Amino acid sequence: MSQIFNKYDLDEVKISDLGLNGYICLDDTIVPHTSGRHVKRQFAKSKISIVERLMNKLMRTERNSGKKNKAYVSVREALDIIQSKTKQNPVQILVQAVENAAPREETTRIKYGGIGYQVAVDIAPQRRVDLALGFITRGTMQSSFKNKKSVAQCLADELLLASNEDSRSFAIQKKEEKERVAKAAH
Repeated sequence: MSQIFNKYDLDEVKISDLGLNGYICLDDTIVPHTSGRHVKRQFAKSKISIVERLMNKLMRTERNSGKKNKAYVSVREALDIIQSKTKQNPVQILVQAVENAAPREETTRIKYGGIGYQVAVDIAPQRRVDLALGFITRGTMQSSFKNKKSVAQCLADELLLASNEDSRSFAIQKKEEKERVAKAAH
């Protein structure tokens, strides 16, 4: 039986988006902390647990840079909050949130004949997961800034909204905005 935080069973977590199946890692680990041993290899971050990747993304802001223990505690508390609210496996909620917040198309700039055009392109699965985690953590940090709610409570709220594809979620709004711009560039 594989678990994370010695609480949540990873065997019952299902990934419904087949395109992201190889990029959302659900390996068992009691403490999700790899000490950056995957940094120097290309595409190795897809072998890091999705929970640890969420923690690493929480550390991306200026005020939280390098504070892995703070991110660890926030993610663990957020998963506990989700478990108490929904009575479901919080890792499954996290996976659903990542799947729902991952955009499928974006635009790129192509120069042709001295004129720049925006062209819609499909997004690689690795980038889809990266963008989804980035949207979730950016929404968390924005909602917790100058707010009485803790980062853990805001993260739990953002994950629950994104897993239900609620339009109040920052991550879902950003995904829809990116896909709307890509649709206009067709």
